[in-house]
Amino acid sequence: MRNWLLPEYIADILPATARQVESAKAAMLEGFRVAGYELVLPPLIEYIDSLIGEEDASLELKTFKLDDQLSGRQMGLRADITPQVSRIDAHLLGERTGVTRLCYAGSVVHTRPDGLAGSREPLQVGAELYGYAGIEADLEIIELMLGTLERAGVSGLRLDFGHMAIYRGIAAAAGLSAETSRALFAKLQSKDVASIRELVSDVAEPYRSAFLALPELYGPIEELDRARSRLPSLPEVELGLMQLSAVAKALEGRVALSFDLTELRGTQYHNGLLFAAYAEGWAEELARGGRYDNVGRRFGRARPATGFSLDLRDLIRILPEQGSVRGIRLAAKHWPQARAEVARLRAAGEMVVIDYLGESAQALNCDRELTQDGSDWHVVSFN
Repeated sequence: MRNWLLPEYIADILPATARQVESAKAAMLEGFRVAGYELVLPPLIEYIDSLIGEEDASLELKTFKLDDQLSGRQMGLRADITPQVSRIDAHLLGERTGVTRLCYAGSVVHTRPDGLAGSREPLQVGAELYGYAGIEADLEIIELMLGTLERAGVSGLRLDFGHMAIYRGIAAAAGLSAETSRALFAKLQSKDVASIRELVSDVAEPYRSAFLALPELYGPIEELDRARSRLPSLPEVELGLMQLSAVAKALEGRVALSFDLTELRGTQYHNGLLFAAYAEGWAEELARGGRYDNVGRRFGRARPATGFSLDLRDLIRILPEQGSVRGIRLAAKHWPQARAEVARLRAAGEMVVIDYLGESAQALNCDRELTQDGSDWHVVSFN
């Protein structure tokens, strides 16, 4: 039996990549900190009714479930940290009445990968802003997301926008059943026009035409006026298009922008503006976010909320490789006498490696050596 094999879409992160992942994660969390976002560390496992709301069937399918042998209740391994952070804001930080900014970094576990190159154990890093419904909060989160990717070394960024309220407003006005709405939601994301036409064949006008128009409403942000001319005049549609225009105006010249009104791949708790970041030469999204007002209602406090997240395991594949960190070799025979000097060097951030076997500098990943000259210690480069 090859018991060293891992399950499909589960992988170890080896030393060079692990160092880069941890370095990037630390830089991201520091970027969040200086923007006023406080770090929280939710548990990997919770009761299932805390992890999954009734409205989010897609998240339920992603979640591993198990029975708690202490309570007998069903538990789940988290598939998304955002609901956990919403619980913290609503319940554990419920005394805060103003704006709350929270951030996180941790592994999540999925029953299936999101794509052929995906992992079933993403490393989710993100930030959330609670307590302010204005578009300024969405812009703050978008700027934080862009800055996070740029500081990590990503260039050639492009933002793609959608708006969940536009679809939901049309679906509500058309009187779609929950089952039809879910099916249509899925077909819109894949732009399956034939299936969309079949699903809306009995829908009254102007809503039937609106659903058929949605797959065609994408492109440069300047073409939003085309959407206005083809969609019904509903409050949700007007608000969604107005917010898309406001965000586009605020970000003009900052980054390349586009929109796609079938870009609805946020989880079903999202209810407003949606956005995703892409990089030149990379087909998959690098980060994603949006507005999810009132997701904390099931925890006892409904609040405006917006945020973004990324999978650092996925992102690391396109980041520039870090240079190898070289250390200082110390022959094991000198270790007892060199303890104080080794402690000083390590406190200064140097890597000092004790050589027990007389290995090569390359094997030890060292380019210098700690040598003794009388009572003094010197760091010298290998010739």
